[in-house]
Amino acid sequence: MMKLTALVLAFATTTAFALPLGKFDALKASMNKSRPMISTQYDFEGIVKLSNCSGSLIKLDGAPETNKALMMTNGHCSDLLGGRFLNPGEVLTNKPVKRTVAIFDKSAKLHRVQTTKFVYATMTKTDMAIYELSLSYKEIKDQFGIEPLSLAKTRPVVPTEVQIISGYWDRGYDCTLEEFIPQIKEDVYVWQDSVRYNEHCDTIHGTSGSPIIERNTRSVIAINNTGNDDGAKCTMNNPCEVGADGTITVRKGFSYGQQTYEVYSCLDKKFEINLAKVGCKLQKPARK
Repeated sequence: MMKLTALVLAFATTTAFALPLGKFDALKASMNKSRPMISTQYDFEGIVKLSNCSGSLIKLDGAPETNKALMMTNGHCSDLLGGRFLNPGEVLTNKPVKRTVAIFDKSAKLHRVQTTKFVYATMTKTDMAIYELSLSYKEIKDQFGIEPLSLAKTRPVVPTEVQIISGYWDRGYDCTLEEFIPQIKEDVYVWQDSVRYNEHCDTIHGTSGSPIIERNTRSVIAINNTGNDDGAKCTMNNPCEVGADGTITVRKGFSYGQQTYEVYSCLDKKFEINLAKVGCKLQKPARK
C-alpha cells in the first residue's frame, strides 16, 4: 500500500489535469479507516471518492432530509459501459445505475454507499453528473454523522477565493475563480460560461468532479473538470477558450470548472429535475 501511494503521488506531481480519468481505482487503493495524511486545513466532510474521479454529497436548497441523497461529479466521470464518454448532445435522466462510492465523514473516515440512478448527466453545455444514492440525507446523517454540502442557487462572481477538494487524491487546492469564459472547447465537447482559475491552481488527473467550494463556507458554486496539458489547441486534454467574438485562446497549464447553479432552473416542487419546465437552462436531449 505504501509503495502504491508513493508511486501515485509521484505521478500526481508531474502530470497536469485534463479529461482523462484517474489512473488507478481509488476505492481499491484506499482503506476504510481514518486518513491521517489528509490536511486539516480542508474540510472533507461530504467529499466523495469515486474509483476514477472525485465528487461531493450535495443537498439542494430546501430539499427535505427524507429525500434520497444526491452525489455530484463530472459527466465524463460517469463510468459508462465500455469506458466511453457521453456523446455531444447526450443526456441521461432517471437512468438506473449501481455504483459504489465512498463519502468522507468529519474524521476523514470513508463510508461506502451505493448509487441507484443517474438523476441527470451530460457533457454538453456543462460537464456534470448527479447520482441518486440508496440512502436519504437523514439516513446518511444517522448512520455516518455526515452532513452534505449545499449547492449554491446563484451564479458565482469573480474573483472568488475557493477550495477545490479531491476525494480521489485526499487533498485540496486553494485557488481563485479568475474569469468567466464564454465557451471552452475540448475536442468534440463545448461547455458554456465556464470559469478559469488562477495560473497556479494546479489541479491534476483524478480531481475531475471535485466540488469548487467558496472559501470559509460549505457552499458548492461550481465543479472542477478540465485543464490544458500541452498547449495544443482545442484537442482532447487541451481545451481552448472561445471568446464572444469567436477568438480562440490557448492557455497551457490553466484549469477550468463548470457552473452548477442552473440545476435550480429545472427543479419541480419535489426537487426533481424536470427538463420540460419553463425556463429550464440545463441541456436537453438532442432531438432525433
